[in-house]
Amino acid sequence: MPDAVPSPSRLAPFAAAFAGVGFLALMDAFMKGAALATGAYSATVLRSFIGAALIAPFWLARGPAWPRGAVMKLHLERGVISAFMALSFFYALTKLPLAEAIALSFIAPLLALYFAHLLLGETIRREAILASLLGIAGTLVIVGGRIGEGEFDADTALGLAALAFSAVLYAYNFIVIRRQSQLAGPVEIATFHAGIGGLVLLVFAPFAWETPQVEVMGGIAAAGVLTVAGSMAIAWAYAREEAQALVPIEYSGFLWASLLGWLFFREEVTLPTLAGAALIVAGCWLVTRRAAPPAPVDPTQA
Repeated sequence: MPDAVPSPSRLAPFAAAFAGVGFLALMDAFMKGAALATGAYSATVLRSFIGAALIAPFWLARGPAWPRGAVMKLHLERGVISAFMALSFFYALTKLPLAEAIALSFIAPLLALYFAHLLLGETIRREAILASLLGIAGTLVIVGGRIGEGEFDADTALGLAALAFSAVLYAYNFIVIRRQSQLAGPVEIATFHAGIGGLVLLVFAPFAWETPQVEVMGGIAAAGVLTVAGSMAIAWAYAREEAQALVPIEYSGFLWASLLGWLFFREEVTLPTLAGAALIVAGCWLVTRRAAPPAPVDPTQA
């Protein structure tokens, strides 16, 4: 008779993925605090370079050849996309509650289905269309809750616009990751993702840079460490378990964000946010339970 209790080794990838999502949610909380204190731009630039400094030695230790041609083009493309994706997301965190922002960001995998159709020629299945409708409905519920409670002001509008922009970039990011993963390893990808993203944003330093206070640097440094820790934990998990089994754990990010938003910023999770998040997650679940996701999950997130 087979053992009904999963072995520790069987559960390890799920535990690692859950911890990795938690690390990244905690990173978001630190970044929200840093962005509120010193601006989203400075916090995002510093986090990128701290992350690059932490991950680059692992890549350099392998004595790799410098990427050229199509590989370098993809690194540059993703670096530019990720720079503005992260900046707009962290800016949105300064305008919206943490849990609400995370819930709305879940529409990115649904948008990625349409990018995969347009750019990779993949067929959009009936389940994907239904999932998209659920995602739209969930978004409308969350935004409608804001309007109904009289909390839809100019800051909310800016936050939602920034988050929508970030989600579109993140959806396209899935397509670039698919192409990258066929030509380069995960450590190389993570190194150039962080480094190029930081360099791209430096262009705007003369106009947007604000030197952080010493106490803010601790939070940004913690965010950099948590980015790498979350990336490594999720990469380890996905190397040992099927993507379609692990992807639903991504949605535990909403639970982490709800808890951390309350602990760090005393943010309450409203009923419309819960209902909208449930609809969006249901749409994502519908797709991932029927087939593998359109691209490997990005362990470095924003």
